[in-house]
Amino acid sequence: MSLPAPSAGRFEVITVTLNPAIDRTLTIPRFTAGTVNRVLHEESRAGGKGINVANVLAHLGHRVAATGILGDENDGCFKTLFAANHIHDACVRIPGATRLGIKVFDPDRIETTDVNLPGLAPGGAALEQIESLLLGLTTDWCVLAGSLPPGVPVTYYADLIRQLRRRGVRVALDTSGEPLRAALSAGPTLIKPNRHELEQLLGRTLDTAAAQVEAARSLLSPGISEVILSQGESGAWFVTTEHVLHARPPTVAVRSTVGAGDAMVAGVVSAHLRGIDPAARARFATATSLAALTRAPSDAYSAAALAELGRLVTIS
Repeated sequence: MSLPAPSAGRFEVITVTLNPAIDRTLTIPRFTAGTVNRVLHEESRAGGKGINVANVLAHLGHRVAATGILGDENDGCFKTLFAANHIHDACVRIPGATRLGIKVFDPDRIETTDVNLPGLAPGGAALEQIESLLLGLTTDWCVLAGSLPPGVPVTYYADLIRQLRRRGVRVALDTSGEPLRAALSAGPTLIKPNRHELEQLLGRTLDTAAAQVEAARSLLSPGISEVILSQGESGAWFVTTEHVLHARPPTVAVRSTVGAGDAMVAGVVSAHLRGIDPAARARFATATSLAALTRAPSDAYSAAALAELGRLVTIS
């Protein structure tokens, strides 16, 4: 799979992470609640959905800025990540510590159990500063990702989307629950719910592939041009008004599921920036997610590595 080079521009993508976390992943084979479990491997890193998206996009060669809310007591790992990957740091610092997100990964069952602590409540002044920073930067795409922290109105994403779309910015939205429901009418360019989030949004069970695709189609509108329905190890549906594509990944040795969905969002946005067709876009996004799942070396997002993974993806 040959990809054209990224396009020009001051920033190709800005990501927004209002509720970031320092992700501490504990790898525990055959994890069992209520018993003593032994940790095989431990890893801590700067995280949060938008931060993860920015990181992958930077590895894919795009000019990226990251904004959001960080606690000023423990922002060192975020500074290190941004500097190492040439991500422009446009995050707002507020008093306190960024929350800790504990993830228990069971490599035998390929399951991740999340324990998410509450985030910092940013307050109106910090939110206004985020808007000012975001609307003061020039970009082609904006990714709004993750949950909203305490005290932030559920309509916050919707308000940002309307402002961004008026400026001609395309918006990828990856959130759930009431913030997702409120944002649909604002018309994000694309959304990426998983099956559970889609069922929660529509208030009904979606037991078959046909029901899931039809539900995804129902969310398309003059504003929303693409719905990506992620299905874990079964891959993802990529649904537009003209195409319904299913991307199925191969069986791989999964080292961690943390950030795989965020890598898929990064892959989709990168593919749009490169102007590749829908089938190639689904293949590329799935390959990018596979690179995150396998936690391959630092060159995992090189064109050659992604082409190799992409050849293993089945598109139907």
